[in-house]
Amino acid sequence: MKVQVRYFASLREALGAAEAVELATGSTVGTLRDALIARGGEHARLLARGRAVRCALDRVMADEAAPLHETAEVAFFPPVTGG
Repeated sequence: MKVQVRYFASLREALGAAEAVELATGSTVGTLRDALIARGGEHARLLARGRAVRCALDRVMADEAAPLHETAEVAFFPPVTGG
């Protein structure tokens, strides 16, 4: 299945605004993150398991166990701080 991945804030600056990713049926947000990390380079550094990264699935905050579906939109972004 194909999902749309969007990046925001510092992730967008390093990885670009968006990309399409092909995954196996039954994948989760965590599966997607692992696939992106496996690419190495900036994806691995910025999405590494030790880094705080928030996720949204179809514009709703989600955890990594959330199941994906064909045409899902997954957003990754750093935690937001305010002042």
